[in-house]
Amino acid sequence: MSFEVDVARRLGDRDIAVRFTSPAGLTALFGPSGAGKTSVLNMIAGVLRPDAGRIVVGGQLLFDSEAGVDVPPEARGTGYIFQDGRLFPHRRVRANLLYGARRGDGGSRLDEIVDLLGIGDLLERWPATLSGGEAQRVAIGRALLSGPRFLLMDEPLAGLDRARLERLLPVIERVRDALRLPILYVSHDAAEVARLAGQRIDMGD
Repeated sequence: MSFEVDVARRLGDRDIAVRFTSPAGLTALFGPSGAGKTSVLNMIAGVLRPDAGRIVVGGQLLFDSEAGVDVPPEARGTGYIFQDGRLFPHRRVRANLLYGARRGDGGSRLDEIVDLLGIGDLLERWPATLSGGEAQRVAIGRALLSGPRFLLMDEPLAGLDRARLERLLPVIERVRDALRLPILYVSHDAAEVARLAGQRIDMGD
């Protein structure tokens, strides 16, 4: 199994609880805004601690409240891709990508990842000059060059117009199919989930 997740957390006046196992490939957390999807990603990444539960990704135990296991975020091997890209504005695209490769031998894969994502013509650009879709491709590349064991993608297509969304969907499909990393993908778009996900986990109403 790629993901084995059974977590519960009280946040303010809300109780967030989800339990699922998923096969290899891309699994989607689907539901409306406020359902707790991003909170689940944050629990898996280790930046939000569940009140109780167990998290296993790719066979590695990351959290177990009963056993007292809580692997630090930096040791989990997470590649996290956010809605807004979060590129460093003072670094060109190449430098943003290489920042992700600062650990291990990720820099040796720069050409491979650049080709996979089709961003070779963006390397000398500043983030402020990129479209939303271009910035997300660079953000995905930076995450991949960090050598992740798995990817968490938090509505990476949110806010894109239809033309840019249609250009980015095949990029995510290439990442899913070529790299074969476990991917947990958050969305509230049913058509997007149907196209990308091997399994859908419904959250919220």
